[in-house]
Amino acid sequence: MIVLLNLGSLVLGLIAWILPVVNLMRYEKQNQKNWVPLTIMSISACAISLYFQIFYNYHLVKIEDWSALMDTTGAVAFVAVVLLIVTILLNVITLIVYRDRAAE
Repeated sequence: MIVLLNLGSLVLGLIAWILPVVNLMRYEKQNQKNWVPLTIMSISACAISLYFQIFYNYHLVKIEDWSALMDTTGAVAFVAVVLLIVTILLNVITLIVYRDRAAE
């Protein structure tokens, strides 16, 4: 069951990136008013994905699997930073694009 945390983290990370892309692709449609909930869902998916990774690392500490921790911690930290930065950038781009539309 704990292994599903990694799969859930991956799926939620992809959702965190897909939602702002969908927002940007739907920009041309008139009356696009649901971009704020999609942005909140994107950031929430990113946060839950990072939580799953933290919880999985906690599980490894709890079962004292030190070799797994030493093997994966560097990669998990790098991927977490990439997930966070890309999610923030995509959502900031969405905010800028829709803010300009609201100003018109």
